[in-house]
Amino acid sequence: MSAQPAAAEPKHAIAMQGEPALPAGYTHFDYANPDAPKGGAITYCVVGTFDNLNPFIIKSLRTTARGVIDTLLGNFVFEPLMQRNYNEPFSLYGLLAKSADMSEDRRSIEFQLDPEAKWSDGEPVTPEDVLFTYDVYTEKGRPPYSDRMKKVAKLEKTGEHSVRFTFNDQADREFPLIIAQTPIVPKHAFSMDTFDQTTLKPVIGSGPYIIDKVAPGDRIVFKRNPDYWGKDIPSKRGFDNYDEITIQYFLNANSQFEAFKKGLCSAYAGAAYAGMGPLQAERDFDFPAARNGDVIVKAFPLGVPPVATGFLFNTRLKKFSDRAVRRALGMLYDFEWANKNLFGGKFTRTMSYWQDSELSALGHPASEKEKALLAPFPGRVPADVMDGSWHPPETDGSGQDRKALKAAFDMLKGAGYMIRDGVMQDKDGEPFAFEILTASQEEERLASLYQRTLAKLGIDVTIRALDGDQIQSRKQRFDFDVLIGATGFTNSLSPGIEQIGRWGSSSAKVEGSFNLAGVADPAIDAAIQAMLNARGKEDYVAAVRVLDRLLISGAYMVPMQHSPDRWMAYWNYLEHPQKTPIFSYQLSAWWRKPK
Repeated sequence: MSAQPAAAEPKHAIAMQGEPALPAGYTHFDYANPDAPKGGAITYCVVGTFDNLNPFIIKSLRTTARGVIDTLLGNFVFEPLMQRNYNEPFSLYGLLAKSADMSEDRRSIEFQLDPEAKWSDGEPVTPEDVLFTYDVYTEKGRPPYSDRMKKVAKLEKTGEHSVRFTFNDQADREFPLIIAQTPIVPKHAFSMDTFDQTTLKPVIGSGPYIIDKVAPGDRIVFKRNPDYWGKDIPSKRGFDNYDEITIQYFLNANSQFEAFKKGLCSAYAGAAYAGMGPLQAERDFDFPAARNGDVIVKAFPLGVPPVATGFLFNTRLKKFSDRAVRRALGMLYDFEWANKNLFGGKFTRTMSYWQDSELSALGHPASEKEKALLAPFPGRVPADVMDGSWHPPETDGSGQDRKALKAAFDMLKGAGYMIRDGVMQDKDGEPFAFEILTASQEEERLASLYQRTLAKLGIDVTIRALDGDQIQSRKQRFDFDVLIGATGFTNSLSPGIEQIGRWGSSSAKVEGSFNLAGVADPAIDAAIQAMLNARGKEDYVAAVRVLDRLLISGAYMVPMQHSPDRWMAYWNYLEHPQKTPIFSYQLSAWWRKPK
């Protein structure tokens, strides 16, 4: 009889690299206050609209309801099997599942559901709910949920409270953690036949809140579930502290901020995806409530790479298909002038997608492992990016520095462009012109700066200001030339499968994907796969640095600037834990001061 593989050991937590930081028997995450007072009501204000409460379907991509599942505000209604600890690069702890048995080769994982886990209507969470979730996502869900079963060889109930996933050859080493993070939906409360239809009827989940009131397109009111099953488990202690949460929608960022100033919104993190910066914190809070201390403006430390945001090119368009053209355009953002005149010298130039971390290519010559990964793709990475010395062109900050203009013109000339009668034209005589979409006054200011510089080379740029939902619709259809601000991606010290959605060839033509630039490069695909399948830290770091080098070299975006902190403005009736995790503040751990 052949020997059976040793059974995996049930664990309270799993990690992408190494071991979880918190031991079995931990009482709470260290950035949550387990004694935080419960009670009170708050209002979050967001830009956009909504006509649907089911966040898992295609029709929800543009107008989904915030808070139902939400990486910023918190998962009010639906929960995953395991909860992320935001003070570690990528570790998950028990939530709907008390423990996970992951095989050493990560080819299978078995979850032991918490027998106490219940839906908000009192029904128990069962293995059948997990099986239904994957069936309905596969048949009626939206990416990435609809694609999860492509990597699963078998999904089976293994006991009264247990379910096991066995993976096929398409799965990578991160995939068990992706499964553990996937929200679970109740079988008894959804129908396979109608799951893909929008609904404004409050949906049933296992989370700490229920949907109490809905005003379509205007606001949603969430009410604490007094019978929430998970309020005392370690991964949820100190979270979900309000009795009532209102999410109020606004058409644009300006009206959102004015509402905050009037006290209609409890907190404000800025309009742009990268959030509020030190200049806005200094410039925009000279109003009575801020002057007298009723509004607090605070910088919270950030221990992960900053959001990479900038002018992102739609490379599906012919005019942006040539890397040399994109690199030339990248030389024409005058950061030095902007930092001095717009930002008071408070910002740092963004140059890497994993800046200020060991995963960044900056300052690190390519290792032998990196060279081996790049060997099948010669010429993809310039020498200065390979040796880690690359830096965007620097100007003298005068706004009139001609060196960068000449360097960009020479590169455009080499790509077949020339200036005729003051107009930049391609070899067929077609004028070089494009449109930048903006969603706030801050973005318009930055776009105008770029517009002025490009005009000096005869490149005609128009700026179109749109509301948040209009921007989202255009992004979903890839109907744009250049985006600003809305291109930013949150980053981490454990990049993983989300990189396929952002930069992978398989997502380049999938409407609604986050591959906004339309990147389709076999070298990038190979780097992502190497990253996902790395077994040791050295291999992992090498793969991420290769990806960074390829993204820098591809010039898919003109990166702008960032602040080393995350800024937040809030009314002084709110309080937050003393400790800030590496991913910066977590709103779901805040509370309202008792009266």
